[in-house]
Amino acid sequence: MKNNYLLLLLLCLFGQIAVAQNRLGLITKFEQTKGTETVTYEEGIAYLQKLATRFATIKLQSIGTTDIGKPLHLAIFSLDKDFRPESLKRKGRNVFMINNAIHPGEPDGVDASLMLFRDFATQPKLQAMAKNTVFIMIPFFNVGGALNRSSYSRVNQNGPKRYGFRGNSRNLNLNRDFIKLDAKNTHTFVQIFQRWNPDLYIENHVSNGADYQHVLTYLATQADKLGGVLGSYLRKQMIPDLKKTMKANNWDIIPYVNVYGNRTPNQFGIPQFFDSPRYSSGYTTLFHSVGFINETHMLKPFKQRVNATYDFMVSMVKHLHENGARIKIMRAATASKVAQQKSFTIGWQRDKTKFDKITFKGYTPQMIPSKFTGQKRLFYDRSKPVTQQIKYYNVFNPTLTVKAPKAYIISQAWNDVVTLLKKNGVVVKQLATDQQVKVDAYYITDYKSFPQPFEGHYVHYNTKVKVKQQTVRFYKNDYVVFVNQSSNRYIIETLEPQATDSFFSWNFFDTILQQKEGFSSYVFEDIAEKLLKDNADLLKRFETKRKESKTFRESAYQQLNFIYQNSLYYEKEHMRYPVFRFEGTKNLEVK
Repeated sequence: MKNNYLLLLLLCLFGQIAVAQNRLGLITKFEQTKGTETVTYEEGIAYLQKLATRFATIKLQSIGTTDIGKPLHLAIFSLDKDFRPESLKRKGRNVFMINNAIHPGEPDGVDASLMLFRDFATQPKLQAMAKNTVFIMIPFFNVGGALNRSSYSRVNQNGPKRYGFRGNSRNLNLNRDFIKLDAKNTHTFVQIFQRWNPDLYIENHVSNGADYQHVLTYLATQADKLGGVLGSYLRKQMIPDLKKTMKANNWDIIPYVNVYGNRTPNQFGIPQFFDSPRYSSGYTTLFHSVGFINETHMLKPFKQRVNATYDFMVSMVKHLHENGARIKIMRAATASKVAQQKSFTIGWQRDKTKFDKITFKGYTPQMIPSKFTGQKRLFYDRSKPVTQQIKYYNVFNPTLTVKAPKAYIISQAWNDVVTLLKKNGVVVKQLATDQQVKVDAYYITDYKSFPQPFEGHYVHYNTKVKVKQQTVRFYKNDYVVFVNQSSNRYIIETLEPQATDSFFSWNFFDTILQQKEGFSSYVFEDIAEKLLKDNADLLKRFETKRKESKTFRESAYQQLNFIYQNSLYYEKEHMRYPVFRFEGTKNLEVK
C-alpha cells in the first residue's frame, strides 16, 4: 500500500512538472511527437535560445566557426549564474562537458540534452546535484551534417523519422579528427575544451554491430591508458557506480559491443574498443579528463534510446555531485605527476589471456539461409532471448615505451605543427639565437601506409626508426617544446613518430619521405669505385650484402644506390624526422 502511494505521489509530481513545462512552452519536439522526431538544427538552437532568455542559469554562446560557416554553439548551465571558466575554477567547481551530433544521424544526445538543460533550470532535485558543477554542452558539433537531413542514410536504425548525416560539409568523420584537426569544427572544439578543461566528458552516439537486449552500452576511455589513480578509480569505482545507478532506473548497461560481421558476442565475447587519440575519448585522456562515449542500440525505438541517454547523463551528474572533489584532486595529482614523468607508453596491445566476466543479455544467434543470395546469413532470434556470462577483454599491455627527452626542437618551417601544439595548451618557446645543438635524430627506416585514403589521409602505421646523434644547426625563432608540462601526454603522442596518431602518422611530415637528389649511374660508377677503395668499412659492408642477397648481386642499381646512400653525397634530410630530441646538459638559449 505504501509503495502504491509513493508511486502515485511520483506520478502526480511528474505530471505537475509536465504541466508546468507545457505552460511555459518548454516541451521539446521529441516530447511533442511522443518520441518519434528529433529537432532540426534551427529548432534545437531556437529552443536553447528560449531557455537562455527565460532562465538566468543558462547561457548560449556562439564560439568560433565550422566548415559550413556557421558558429559552434555552447550551452552552459551554472546554478550561481557564473559563466566564466576562470572564475568557476577559482571557486573549485567541477566541469562536465557533453558533446552531441558529432554524427548527426545519431541524434539521441541532442534531444536528451535539451530536456536535461531544461530540467536543470526547473527541477530542484537536479539543481541540488548541480551546486558544485557547471555543465557545458555542444548541441550540434557537426553542423554541416545536421543540416544535411534525410530518412535514409542510417539504413539499420529504428527512428527518428528524419536525421542528419555522418559526414560534415567536407565529408569528414569528425570523430577521427581530434589530433589532425582538418575541420574548423574541431579547431573550435579544442578551443572550448582547452579553456574549460572538463573533469568529465561525455559524447552521445548510436551503435552499429550485433543485436542484443541492452538499450545503452558505454565506451569508457581505456583505464590502462588513463593510468595511475584515475585509471584505477575509473575501473574500480566510477563504472560500477554508474552501472548500479542505471540498474536502479531499470537500465542494464554493459561495455560497447565491439563486434562486427558474423562474430557474435555470445560466442566470442567483447574486446574493449581501443580509443587512440584520434577519437574524442582518447584525446581527452591526454589531458587527464575522464571520457565516456554513450552508444545506444540502433534497433531500439528512438524514444527508448533518448530516455536511456538522458538517464545515463543524470547518473553522471549524480556521480560527479558525490565524487567531484575527489576527482579534481586526482586530476591535479595526475597532471603534476605527468609533468615529471620520464617515460611514456605509445604502443598498446590487448591481452587475450585476461578478461572480466560480464552478464550479457542477448538473442540466440543462428546462421540461416538467405532468401536471395544463396548463402548463409547471421540472424538473431528475438523469440529466444538469452542471458549468459561472456568474456570482456579489457586489459591492454604496453608494447612500446619511449623515454621523454628534455625537449623537442622543431624548425620554424613546420609552423603548422607548432600551431596545433599551441592550440592544445602546449607551451612552446623559441630559440633566441642561431645555435649548433647536439641532438638525437630519428631516421624512418620502415613504415606502412593505408592503400586507400582514410579521412583524407594515407595514414602511416608500423613505423620503425633508428636514432643517430648529430650536431644540427638551428636558427633564431626555431621552436623548443620542453617536456615538463601537464600536457606531456599530448606532446609525446603527437611528436613521437611511432605513436598511433602521431603527426607523422597523419602525413604532416611526408615531404621528408621523398628523396630530392640522386645520381646518374654512368657517372656515379667511377665515383662509387673510388668510394669503396677509400673506405674499408664500406667495402666490407658492401661485400657482405652482396654475399647475403642474390637480388642485390643481380641489380647494378641497388649496388650503386647502397654506396650512394652510405656516402657524403647522400642528402641527410631524406627520411630524417624533422623533430629532434634534445638531451643535452647545456641549456638551450631560448627567449
